[in-house]
Amino acid sequence: MFGKEKEPKRFAIRAQQTLGVNGAIQIIVDKKTGVNYLNTLGAGASGLTPLLDENGKVVVTPVSDGIE
Repeated sequence: MFGKEKEPKRFAIRAQQTLGVNGAIQIIVDKKTGVNYLNTLGAGASGLTPLLDENGKVVVTPVSDGIE
C-alpha cells in the first residue's frame, strides 16, 4: 500500500474490432513473454486462446519491440 511502487500492466491490447452490437475481438499481448492471444467478447460469453500463425505456431511479438 504505502511505499510500494505500482506494478506496470502486463498485458496490452494491440488491436480491437467490434462485431455487431455486443461483440468484439481483441488481440492481447503479454508484455513479459510476447505471446499474442485472441480474445472474443460477446453478450454473456467470452473466450481466450493463443493466436496462431498460418503454420499453427503461436504468434510471439519480440519483447524488445517496446510493446505498449
